[in-house]
Amino acid sequence: MRFGVFYEHQLPKPWNPGDEARLFHDALEQVVLADRLGYDYAWEVEHHFLEEYSHSSAPEVFLAACAALTKTIRVGHGIRQVIPNYNHPARTAEGLATLDIISRGRLDFGIGEGATRLELGGFGIPAREKRALAIEAAEQIANMMVMDPYPGFEGKGFSFPCRNVLPKPMQSPHPPMWMACTNRDTIKVAASLGVGALAFSFVDPDEARAWADIYYGIIRSEDCVPIGHAVNANIAMVSNFSVHRNRDEAIRRGQEGFEFFSYAVNALVAHDVYPGRSSLFADFQASRAASDDEIIAARRAAESNANGIGTPDDIREHIKGFQDAGVDQVIFLQQAGRNRHEHICESLELFAAEVMPAFKAEVAEREARKARELAPFLEAAMARKRWMKPLADHEIPIVPSSRPKAQINQAR
Repeated sequence: MRFGVFYEHQLPKPWNPGDEARLFHDALEQVVLADRLGYDYAWEVEHHFLEEYSHSSAPEVFLAACAALTKTIRVGHGIRQVIPNYNHPARTAEGLATLDIISRGRLDFGIGEGATRLELGGFGIPAREKRALAIEAAEQIANMMVMDPYPGFEGKGFSFPCRNVLPKPMQSPHPPMWMACTNRDTIKVAASLGVGALAFSFVDPDEARAWADIYYGIIRSEDCVPIGHAVNANIAMVSNFSVHRNRDEAIRRGQEGFEFFSYAVNALVAHDVYPGRSSLFADFQASRAASDDEIIAARRAAESNANGIGTPDDIREHIKGFQDAGVDQVIFLQQAGRNRHEHICESLELFAAEVMPAFKAEVAEREARKARELAPFLEAAMARKRWMKPLADHEIPIVPSSRPKAQINQAR
């Protein structure tokens, strides 16, 4: 089992001068700490215009800072908005390769499409076409990172001439590719494309097992036709996260933020929004079903305390459930709502000291066994891939000079 930390850069109102800057710099400190403690991944989302819920509109900048300040933790676009209206595929390919170089080959590339009217409408993207546009762009981004030169493309979402897209990434053939998944249907899509599944829904181990069975069943089947130049067969699940030796205190520190995250995801899709006048956190507090004390009482009465919010023993049981379900990575949502920087750091340290070592000790053997078992299926999947035809030298189109021929002859 591998472990990651995840950032939306949430900033509930009211906002005070310096709050945004403090949010970003606290997050950088947390990633540096996670790197030192042995966490495997630092993931950041890309969202636009989602006040309070996510101020992460330029993840490539934050992840570059993370890469420069750390040594071993992998930095992940979880996800990058790949539809051309958000980010032109050539610019995405250039940025990914540069970040892979800066991080010395520690980049992972998750693809996404956006779901809210604020984002899709802001960039003029038809909601019904977003999935097809994202997949088309993602496949070409992979081609751009690998091919020399990139032959050019005429598609539904964008057209692009033959160019050599530079730089090329440090990892070969390119950084591992993932896809944001929120339900069983998108799990199926990710597996069919040969990319990792970033499961951004909070599910219990039984549902996680169903998702993993669906995902790996397709990876092993003829339905897996990769869009990248390699298959990334992995499934990662996001989990709430607040750890303290006193369960009640862990709930007081983390429960409200976790609930706000879940509330906001639904509210941004279902409610009317007034740009610049968000009341998302206030609306959440007004609608909250139970107080921390009521949740604490319910947890005390429950037979099982397996949860991402609780004691080291609680979260150990929680992680074990995901491991037994076939999940490869758990990504902790540790920055949500108004939870405090010092509490986040304390949770990261306590988990790393008392829970992580036993799981990390099993990683090498589990991953080696998995690689052996999947090898023939991945080879078969790559044989089904629809490869873009490279250009022979004589087929590469000449890009004419911008100077008139008369001026060129005169210069000679």
